[in-house]
Amino acid sequence: MSIKFKCLLVVLFALNFSFSQDKDQVLLKVDGSPVMSSEFLRVYNKNLDLVKDESQKDIDGYLKLFTEYQLKLKEARRLKLDEDKKYQREFLNYKKQLTKNYLSENKVTDALVKEAYERSNMDISASHILVRLDESATDTLTAYNEVLALRERVLKEGFDTVKAKMHNGNTIFLEDLGYFSAFKMVYDFETAAYNTPEGELSMPFRTQFGYHVVNIKEKRASRGTITAAHIMVNFKQTDSLLNPEQRINDIYKKLNQGESFESLAKQFSDDKSSAKNGGKLSPFKSGQLSSTIFEDTAFGLKSNGEVSVPFKSEYGWHIVKRIGLKPIQEFKDLKASLEARVQRDSRSKLINTAMVKELKKRYQISYNPEAKAYFQSLITNEFFARSWRLPEDFEEDKTVFTINNRPFTYNEFGRHLMAAQRVYSGKNKPALIVINKEFNTFFEKSILQFREDNLELENKDFAHIIKEYRDGLLLFDLMEKEVWNKASKDTVGLDAYYNKYKSKYQWEDRVEVVMASSADKANMKTILKMMKKGKSEEEITEALNTEDKQNVIFTKGIFNTNDSKLPTNFEMKEGVSKAYKHNEAFHVIDVKAILPAGNKTLEEAKGNVINDYQTELEANWINGLHKRFKVEVDKDALKAIKAKIGN
Repeated sequence: MSIKFKCLLVVLFALNFSFSQDKDQVLLKVDGSPVMSSEFLRVYNKNLDLVKDESQKDIDGYLKLFTEYQLKLKEARRLKLDEDKKYQREFLNYKKQLTKNYLSENKVTDALVKEAYERSNMDISASHILVRLDESATDTLTAYNEVLALRERVLKEGFDTVKAKMHNGNTIFLEDLGYFSAFKMVYDFETAAYNTPEGELSMPFRTQFGYHVVNIKEKRASRGTITAAHIMVNFKQTDSLLNPEQRINDIYKKLNQGESFESLAKQFSDDKSSAKNGGKLSPFKSGQLSSTIFEDTAFGLKSNGEVSVPFKSEYGWHIVKRIGLKPIQEFKDLKASLEARVQRDSRSKLINTAMVKELKKRYQISYNPEAKAYFQSLITNEFFARSWRLPEDFEEDKTVFTINNRPFTYNEFGRHLMAAQRVYSGKNKPALIVINKEFNTFFEKSILQFREDNLELENKDFAHIIKEYRDGLLLFDLMEKEVWNKASKDTVGLDAYYNKYKSKYQWEDRVEVVMASSADKANMKTILKMMKKGKSEEEITEALNTEDKQNVIFTKGIFNTNDSKLPTNFEMKEGVSKAYKHNEAFHVIDVKAILPAGNKTLEEAKGNVINDYQTELEANWINGLHKRFKVEVDKDALKAIKAKIGN
């Protein structure tokens, strides 16, 4: 199961977290464990807008759901699911993801978010020169001079000429980067690119990869957000005789004959989600889709209503129509998403630096003045050969520094140095430089970790959310164990449930058809005559279609009689139908077989049967929980809640 889907379920399950409130009362007890009125009120108010069922907005109805949730949590802990290693690992992963949103320095974050917005309003086309250099290297003059010399050669000889001679894909790179915007490159590179004027080469600058020079070929305003429609023909077709490229070209001919784009999308597009809406897609920005050619084609259309020629993407053949184009959204609408991206991006290092500065003011910190000298005395040549070990008489229990009352020991810093050896492999450096650099790294890591470890105590909002996730994940594992897996794996029970309720699972009337479609009424009369004479699709196609005109397209398949592709007044009987007008075109339908309504087999209805069986299992299980755990509701507390809400 994907982590995104699981997160969604966790949020839907997350109905339990508590907070202090004056004059709080115990609302209910589950097997003696109290649940406070404040907990119920917070949950009720938080979820009120999400509840569609009016009965669940009623306090008594919602209390039933809330009580069932508490029973499930009680059962999960009785089964010790909260002690399961997999559960604990997953919860820690979720906690780590959530924590990132609360660990930032607001002033720096706001400035970076505003900067990112301004940069996202502009696309840059660039190429670059890179001379690779290890991130930890301190002797950088040779690499700097090398990239500077390459810059001079590009100015004199041209980028392509120097690239042909010097690019080796190992230590020297000369590459065309295409168009990019904010967040597409590491922050240092992005900053240099946006600070370099169009048509110029930057001076050398360093990133984690080495020394670069960036060549700015063009800066253009962002392409904004486009609304478009498309007709798509998949590469994979159930009709083995259907050629996707020929099909899209046939549809394009019909467009050029004046037929409606929306009508043709409804009739022939294989993108089912957009076909019913005349091919219309949700609005998208440059870089949002997984297909570059689709984006470039769509944004390349110059006016609303303009239609592209057929083109091939990674997924099939398309024709795109531009519906509308909007400039980039306002800052207030993008701020939240930009904040999240800034905190994930390489520019987050700037936020960490500012955060450490702020935390130094917030916490009480004391340093051991002897610590650095002690560790400096331990560094030997073995450290640079990755064979260094802490000595047997190592003073591991001494303190390097303390943050509030939490001591960070020699042992912890020693283990940090052990891990850091790999960075210095083969690079003999003075011990003082190593210790100073690694001490700063260790301190920054420690103070940020200290804040993270204590975030639930320092931030009430975070404490509420983390409890939601903690209990929600626990409930997910419980439901998977007690209901979902049982329903899907209990073949005997599933079969018995299906046989008991099989009348619920019915096919609607269906027809197997070959449908001829044409926008021209006169052509359809000819098609109708030919079909009644038993002429094949190939014969009709050859007779009516020419190199320049697509007068008929055939569609085959099994459809429900209420399918949008079929006329609303379609008469269901075998044989060749009359001509119908539907979706702004004419159609003749050869009904090969009528598949009447009837019971679905268990295999055909399996998804619905499993869902319904799960519902029955859960209801029986909850009844069992009520018998196992005593539930007591304080009527006075409930009355007070109703008075407060006015329910």
